[in-house]
Amino acid sequence: MKTKQQYIDSLRRLNLEVYLFGERVSNPVDHPMVVPSMNAVAATYELAQGDVMTAISHLSGERINRFTHIHQSTEDLVRKSRMERLMGAYTGTCFQRCAGMDALNTLSVVTFNIDRAHGTRYHQRFLDFLHYVQKDDLVCDAAMTDAKGDRRLRPAEQADPDMYTRIVGEDREGIVVRGAKLHQTGALNSHEIIVVPTRAMREEDKDYAISFAIPSDTKGVIYIYGRQPSDTRKLEGETYDVGNLSYGGHECLVVFDDVFVPWERVFMCREYDFASQLVETFASYHRQSYACKSGMGDVLIGATQTIAEYNGIADAPHVRDKIVEMNHLNETIYCCSLACAYEGAPEPSGTYYVNSLMANITKLHVTRVPYELARMAHEIAGGAVVTVPSEKDLRNPQIGRFVEKYMRGSPDAPAENRMRVLRLIESLTMGMGASCYLPESMHGAGSPQAQKIMIARQVNLGLKQKAAGRLCGII
Repeated sequence: MKTKQQYIDSLRRLNLEVYLFGERVSNPVDHPMVVPSMNAVAATYELAQGDVMTAISHLSGERINRFTHIHQSTEDLVRKSRMERLMGAYTGTCFQRCAGMDALNTLSVVTFNIDRAHGTRYHQRFLDFLHYVQKDDLVCDAAMTDAKGDRRLRPAEQADPDMYTRIVGEDREGIVVRGAKLHQTGALNSHEIIVVPTRAMREEDKDYAISFAIPSDTKGVIYIYGRQPSDTRKLEGETYDVGNLSYGGHECLVVFDDVFVPWERVFMCREYDFASQLVETFASYHRQSYACKSGMGDVLIGATQTIAEYNGIADAPHVRDKIVEMNHLNETIYCCSLACAYEGAPEPSGTYYVNSLMANITKLHVTRVPYELARMAHEIAGGAVVTVPSEKDLRNPQIGRFVEKYMRGSPDAPAENRMRVLRLIESLTMGMGASCYLPESMHGAGSPQAQKIMIARQVNLGLKQKAAGRLCGII
């Protein structure tokens, strides 16, 4: 397994085509806008020890980072949830490797099924790729969300056919693809990009039914960095005005400008009848992964309790009640994630798959809870969470003494400590950290409606009606 420093050094060897604020970035590894997100991924290497963060490869028998592991039991699924909560609390942000892990497990399931149905050889290709990922301890970016264009229209119906990533060429050596994937978390911190379809396909959409993996610096792959709230604070040097001092996230629009993919890296090519299965399998795995939000919730709850103490209101009954409610809601996220893991079962490939219904319940819960936790944090923190002066004001020789004097709450807590906690709450609930705590909780791994559709499909209402009918005598 790689060390934290070996991981960072490996990123320096990449030759990515990156654009940020309209300019080409030659060295994203050291760019202050990118470093916090790289630190979050590096933490997955830093903490890689023990049974939670590591596993034994079913291919090599060697100990590997769990983020590259294929689940071999329900205990593996449970440890995945534990790992994600641990990492969420340790970094206070998105640590960017969950989607890649979920894509690997999805391909382990679906390539096996495609081969059985069509006589293809995708599964062995995938196992070869997996061995490479595990051996070199690589970060994989799972690229699912297409541009989509007019949402009313299917891929083949779009006025611009590139609104969904598609095959535009093919020969004996491989395929050529064109399109884009949006909302790619941590793309600049990844060694490999794993592309999967974003929706179910019909025969007329078959050129869009593709899955493949390519090195992240493949010719024709272009990264366009996404703006986020308060992101230029990262350019101000070391300051607690960023809220989270060490860690953060980033998103990219990733363009595939006629990118060549060799056949040995292709895991689905026009098998449109399996696009739906691939999408639903990935979605369920990834919805379990939102146990990470309970880890971020731990951080927000800790900050809220601290600011209550600094404000001198921690013993007020209504504040204690809100802190209990925050914990209650946050723990239910983790409970749901554990439930879908414990109810998991093996697929024909031998890979263990979560209970899909419970995974969707997990994610639907996540679309609501962080927003409620943020609301209660704002109520307890008070208006200073959006009006606190900057660190530069505190350090200013003319006015710093006034900031120190009037930003103090309880006499037991220095004003600077109170300001630091307020900045962290600000970041998590409306600033840089909010990007991956709130909107990502809403739309990551699918919007609430996507989960509701899956729940409606999978819940057995007839069985529930029979249970009710038997008890009241109408059946």
